[in-house]
Amino acid sequence: MKLIDRNTLQQQLGRATLVEALPETYYRDWHLPKAKHLPHDQVRRLAPALLPDRSATIVVYCASSSCQNSHIAAKVLEQMGYADVAVYAGGKQDWQEAGLPVEREQAAAQAGMLAA
Repeated sequence: MKLIDRNTLQQQLGRATLVEALPETYYRDWHLPKAKHLPHDQVRRLAPALLPDRSATIVVYCASSSCQNSHIAAKVLEQMGYADVAVYAGGKQDWQEAGLPVEREQAAAQAGMLAA
């Protein structure tokens, strides 16, 4: 299984599909820009629809370097035939500590309600 660091991930942001392997509540709180939600315990069920291109570059992350959800999800993706899967082991903690931009589902929903 490939591991990538934050600098490599930043270089691949436009080309790689980012996948967060945490439960929905953590994803909704905030996630890396344009990340898709794929809980580690639902990969086999959700991946075919969420990630139809098995040759695409996929980067899986979770909460921090001690969290194993991303490793579990990446292993299942590889077993399913996804050819280019990497894990951003630093995850959300490393990204946030670097002060990089994030997306917040709740803020987006509130903004939509205000605009209505």
